[in-house]
Amino acid sequence: MTAPAFSEDDRHFMRVALSLSKRGLGNVWPNPAVGCVLVSSDGTIVGRGHTQPGGRPHAERVALDMAGDLARGATAYVTLEPCSHVGKTPPCATGLIEAGVLRVVSALTDPDPRVSGRGHDMLRAAGIKVDVGLYDDEARRVNEGFLSKAERLRPFVTLKLASTLDARSATKTGESQWITGPAAREAGHLLRANHDAILVGANTVIADDPSLTCRLAGRSHQSPLRVILDRAGDVPITAKLIETADTVPTWLVTAEQNFAELSEKFGKTSVKVIAAGCADAHLDLHDVMRKLADEGLSRVLVETGGNLAAGLIKAGLVDRIIHFVAPSVIGGDGKAMIADLGLEKLETAPRFKRISDQKLGQDIAVTYDKITE
Repeated sequence: MTAPAFSEDDRHFMRVALSLSKRGLGNVWPNPAVGCVLVSSDGTIVGRGHTQPGGRPHAERVALDMAGDLARGATAYVTLEPCSHVGKTPPCATGLIEAGVLRVVSALTDPDPRVSGRGHDMLRAAGIKVDVGLYDDEARRVNEGFLSKAERLRPFVTLKLASTLDARSATKTGESQWITGPAAREAGHLLRANHDAILVGANTVIADDPSLTCRLAGRSHQSPLRVILDRAGDVPITAKLIETADTVPTWLVTAEQNFAELSEKFGKTSVKVIAAGCADAHLDLHDVMRKLADEGLSRVLVETGGNLAAGLIKAGLVDRIIHFVAPSVIGGDGKAMIADLGLEKLETAPRFKRISDQKLGQDIAVTYDKITE
């Protein structure tokens, strides 16, 4: 099939739709973050929308409601194929058809087996012109979490690291606040706001008793769900994450054999306990990620100590690393940013490619994506 020829206007309006889609990151799971723009025949935007918190209404529905009768004869620019299945809301493809839209430009085909081309087919069967593939790479990046959940049955995992120039995350006594400066910490809170969940290990909870909330002005309501990995059930019921679970959802993942005991331990709290399998006296991290995907999570930010970071890297579960680097040195007696990986040969080292870097005051943030074969 010949690739469609897109005009400069097409590119402009899809960029607007992509910008809208990013507004949903971190607060629309289990649904994808989608943007939609409706443009009349004279080039005027008559409707725009993005997926709303909790995943509905969908972007197309928001844009159609804004446009009203002006949607008739318009072109819809959508960052993901309009849905075709009946869920808690009617299919978006049906909504576009009933509104009288004449053309739909989609960035991506939806990999969800309930859709996967059926939405586009419904539109074409109704006489609507459908063009697919405009800015598909950028659309995939915006919805890399949703696509990972659909295609790999696990969330997209981002590991956040903060260290000195010599890759130390704390002094030998464990002091780590604050290695990086205010601008870097603000960027870290923005990362939290743009993810479905933030994951930590039990040791981090016990040692630091963190809150793991988003403390950006005006975005505290976007604090992500908190996930604690606690194989043995060591996290105390007095931990901040446990005590505040009624205001910020908190899940605790433990070994299957401890599920009943911990369900009782946390029974009077708002913590949700999830059971996962074990491997070599540790939680099976692949099973953990499958369970999180089954619960609807698609974008997980990891903020934890060196041991869990090493475990996730060794398991091949880290898709992106965002490394905040401060211009200071702690020395060899400080705590390593990542624990032992047991490597003997460089050729077996996990490889990442640098995607971007950003200056944040005196610190820098470098983003790396995993190199896949």
